[in-house]
Amino acid sequence: MEQIKYRMVIQWSNEDNCFLVALPDFPGQYLRTHGDTYEEAVANGKEAIESLMIAYQVDNEPLPEPLFCRMG
Repeated sequence: MEQIKYRMVIQWSNEDNCFLVALPDFPGQYLRTHGDTYEEAVANGKEAIESLMIAYQVDNEPLPEPLFCRMG
């Protein structure tokens, strides 16, 4: 798997009592996963990104360009 260059936005949710992970660089995937601890949220976010990257490759779709690369 190539180096992951996508952003994760991790924030605590009092309502859900866990850390929510958003993947803003992937259209339609903003709230994607969660974790009971920050570390678990990071690990789950990385796994979600890797799964999305594989799905894009299987579908022969180009990966979205990471937002920080588009800013200039």
